[in-house]
Amino acid sequence: MFEYDPVLYSRILTGLTLGYHVIFATIGVGIPLLIALAEWIGIKRNDEHYRLLARRWARGFVITVAIGVVTGTAIGLQLSLLWPNFMQVAGHAISLPMFMEVFAFFFEAIFLGIYLYTWDRFKNKMHHFLLLIPVVIGASASGFFITTVNAFMNSPTGFEIQNGVITNINPIAAMFNPATPTKVAHVLSSAYLTSAFVLAAIAAYALLRGKNHVYHKKALHLTMTVAAVFAVATALIGDLSGKYLAEYQPEKLAAAEWHFETSTEAPLVLGGVLDEDQNIKYALEIPYALSILAHGSPTAEVIGLEEFNQDELPPLIVHYFFDAMVGIGMFLAFVSIAYVVIKRMRKWNEHNRLLLWAILLGGPLSVIAIVMGWFFAEIGRQPWILVGYMTTAEGATTSAHVDLMLYLFILLYLILTVSCITVLRIMFKSNPVERELKNRGIE
Repeated sequence: MFEYDPVLYSRILTGLTLGYHVIFATIGVGIPLLIALAEWIGIKRNDEHYRLLARRWARGFVITVAIGVVTGTAIGLQLSLLWPNFMQVAGHAISLPMFMEVFAFFFEAIFLGIYLYTWDRFKNKMHHFLLLIPVVIGASASGFFITTVNAFMNSPTGFEIQNGVITNINPIAAMFNPATPTKVAHVLSSAYLTSAFVLAAIAAYALLRGKNHVYHKKALHLTMTVAAVFAVATALIGDLSGKYLAEYQPEKLAAAEWHFETSTEAPLVLGGVLDEDQNIKYALEIPYALSILAHGSPTAEVIGLEEFNQDELPPLIVHYFFDAMVGIGMFLAFVSIAYVVIKRMRKWNEHNRLLLWAILLGGPLSVIAIVMGWFFAEIGRQPWILVGYMTTAEGATTSAHVDLMLYLFILLYLILTVSCITVLRIMFKSNPVERELKNRGIE
């Protein structure tokens, strides 16, 4: 029988909620951009296939938004209920971006409702498209503001603590802390990449089932082109994120790479296991790569875990989260770029089954990469909830029955998952593409 520990249960419940919510939040940020691109291309080329893509994607998007609202609300409640000490200290500093995130979501939701209601109601199709621009802005702004809160937790600035009381609060400085540029850029870029691969996987699945209609081919072309652009962007931003960690959170980078001793010409460690003496076995080491990632030079010195207090080090399991995120990112970049290259080669077939299977696999893998990235971000910050100021244990509640809340939320998320899959399946199975194309007179 496990002894009740409110800190442990609070961490598990918050981690579960964040891990679940980030899937729908990522789709909520990225899908509007894909819808906008599809409708824009459809209008400019007078191509009803692309406009139908936008229409059908928007229908599915609404379902994911609804679940994102529920899980996002749960996170807000959990911050207040499970982390009261943290909110008492840091709440004043992060209240601005949290308020702006809610405002951005309302801004997005209002125009999304108008956009959905006004299909085929304007003679000038561009008027309908313009209603989508606030949705795209609102979705990305929502991702921006909430990510600055997480950035603040990793690099707290814009306040002072005197005798345990937060004073001299500058919410703008708190929001635009040193972690904000790389973290926001990485979150937004990976959201666009993930959303593109999720939609591409749907098109690839249709093509693998023998549905060779040009509609699916256009869907695949648009999504994989977008994926290739943001795969490259995410990789470049990831390099900048490594340099941020090397300067501001070197213990997190060292834990991610099992870099125990300070050294120059540091290799990048992929995979492997640790024995009892913390010797790395069965790993693939890329010479000089960690020094390049950290400081842009193969001979640069990288600080090791030996330089830090043992009780302030992240758990070394973050190495696997980091590897999974980077490994999947490399796979997505390879597949998307390969599609673009093959597409340009007239003698090659970009719809060959091997590539389609890789794209189909990339859909769920991209979602896994997002979750692994957030696990790395959150667990890699431990033992701090507010780096340098408050540990996770100090910020947590001491109340009873957090375990009961955990079980109830697990049940809630199971219900939401089944509901989401069931609704989407019925929605699109009862109105297949071929029927809608025929009903609309689209060849």
